[in-house]
Amino acid sequence: MPAPEAAAVAALPDATGVPVGEVPSLLPPREAVLVRLAEQLPATSGTTATLVVLGLMRRDDGRPVAGSTVARVTALLARSLRGEDWLGGSGPAEFVIVMSGAATGAEIAAQRLVAAVEGLGVPGLSAAAGLAPLTPDLTAGEALRRATVSLTAARRVGCGTVVQHRLPY
Repeated sequence: MPAPEAAAVAALPDATGVPVGEVPSLLPPREAVLVRLAEQLPATSGTTATLVVLGLMRRDDGRPVAGSTVARVTALLARSLRGEDWLGGSGPAEFVIVMSGAATGAEIAAQRLVAAVEGLGVPGLSAAAGLAPLTPDLTAGEALRRATVSLTAARRVGCGTVVQHRLPY
C-alpha cells in the first residue's frame, strides 16, 4: 500500500475510537511486562496463571509485519481476552498475555488466538505461540524466557503452532 494510503488507514479509528496506527503504542512495553510478572508471580501460590507469548509470522516473504497489521492484531487480541487477562508487548511483532487459569486452558485460548490472527485474512500472515505456567519460584525474567523459548520452538515447527514450556529448557 502506498504511503499516503497507509497513513490514511492508520488514521482511521477502530472499534475503541483509537486511530488504528496508535493501537500498538498503547500496549505496555517489555519493561512493564516484567514489572507485571514480578507482581503476579507471588500470587500464583494460591491461583494459577499462565504466560503466553504470541508472535506474528510471515509465510510469504519473511519481511517485517506492517504496522497497520500489527495494529489490527493488537485490536483483535484486546477484544478477545477476558477482563482478568493482561496484554502487553514484547517486541515489534510479539505480544505477551498473562492469563489467569491453568496452562491447559491457556493452551486452548492460545490456539484460538493464533487461528483468529490467521482469520484476519492478511495475505501471508500467521502466528505461533509459546506458553509457560507461572509459579511463585520463578523470576519475571525466567518466566518470560520460558515462554519466549516455547515461542521459538513453535515458530520452528511452523505457522499455527502452540508450544508449552517443559523443563529442562
